[in-house]
Amino acid sequence: MPKVLVIYYSRTGTTEKMAQIIEEALETEGLNVDCRSVEDASVDDLLDYDGLIVGSPTYYGTMAAELKGFLDESVKHHGDLDGMVGGAFATAAVTGQETTILSILEALLIHGMIVQGSPQGHHYGPTAVGEVGEEAQQNCRRFAARYAKLMESVVSPS
Repeated sequence: MPKVLVIYYSRTGTTEKMAQIIEEALETEGLNVDCRSVEDASVDDLLDYDGLIVGSPTYYGTMAAELKGFLDESVKHHGDLDGMVGGAFATAAVTGQETTILSILEALLIHGMIVQGSPQGHHYGPTAVGEVGEEAQQNCRRFAARYAKLMESVVSPS
């Protein structure tokens, strides 16, 4: 069964809530998922997974420094993550969540990860502005379903 790591940074609990919704939806889709705060993850953990989903609050239009540091450190595995399925999600108080997701996706793409956009709604990944309302929850579940389908086409179950 394909394994996915969902890592996130959350100061207020909003991004953590989105991570948990995505984790539950991925498990419903039949994936083996570990969901961890970035403080509880190591870049060496990445080698044990077929997929990586990264979530961050928005700070000045980009990801939290804690996640940026994690992704910067992941350069030690440059080339080893090629072909892994990636994804991102973000939260914001007011705005900037799309640029936050794009900053995460840039790092994943440099690793050679496969990412999928969406022709509907949140094109780059699920977002929440303020609280994680019903629409954001639905977008998380839709993202997870699409992610699982992509994972199925990329990774052979082991």
